[in-house]
Amino acid sequence: MVNIICMKWGTRYPAHYVNVLYRSIQRNLSRPFRFLCLTDDPSDLVEGIEARPFPENPGVTQSKWPNVFMKLVMTRDGFENLEGPTLFLDLDLVVLDSIDCFFDYKPGKNCIIHNWWERRKQLFRKRPEIGNSSIFRFEAGKSQYIYDTFVRELDRAQDRSIFVTEQHFLTYAMKERYWWPEEWVRSFKFNCRPPFPLNLVMSPPKPKGAKFLVFHGQPDPHDAVEGFRGKKLHHRVKPVPWVADYWKP
Repeated sequence: MVNIICMKWGTRYPAHYVNVLYRSIQRNLSRPFRFLCLTDDPSDLVEGIEARPFPENPGVTQSKWPNVFMKLVMTRDGFENLEGPTLFLDLDLVVLDSIDCFFDYKPGKNCIIHNWWERRKQLFRKRPEIGNSSIFRFEAGKSQYIYDTFVRELDRAQDRSIFVTEQHFLTYAMKERYWWPEEWVRSFKFNCRPPFPLNLVMSPPKPKGAKFLVFHGQPDPHDAVEGFRGKKLHHRVKPVPWVADYWKP
């Protein structure tokens, strides 16, 4: 048995997003799994999703609770009685192919996305050793040290002059961690959307070999299907009908 966990609060991502993710996992994972959603509103979630309340705030003061620091709290031993390989997934992603490999890769190790960087920045310096927490895996029941580091260094974790984001601190707290293979996880913004001005006339292609497509920031998956008119011309996206073939309940 493996675990999938996500979280939902506020109004940006309704229950439909959780249901689409759950159905996508059912279609693309061949082994038994638990699917947990941390949420304050379990209404409209389909059968099979285990809705769980938000964990208690361990002392975060930077912003209102709940917030993204829950990604560190869930590594606490005994959290929701989870044991074994646990894959956290953000809601703004699309499953494109089998994800069994995300449990077979580097078993027992912490794995996370190597955060994307704009190409122009990579011309002048090396890509930072920072993860993107849209998709990361840890061993539930054996990752207390991540949580302990978070609680012990809570002030530093919230200091944006030291750790720019929660995923920066998570990468640090993991101590030993491995990047997912680049071709498995693609960014819609960086790997699919054509550069300006081609984005104004070309629809983004499906990335070859990708298992997940991550829509961090904007557009969201439903925006991409219909086309996205961002305020800035280089953010605009022509309709991407193939996304609807995968992002469905």
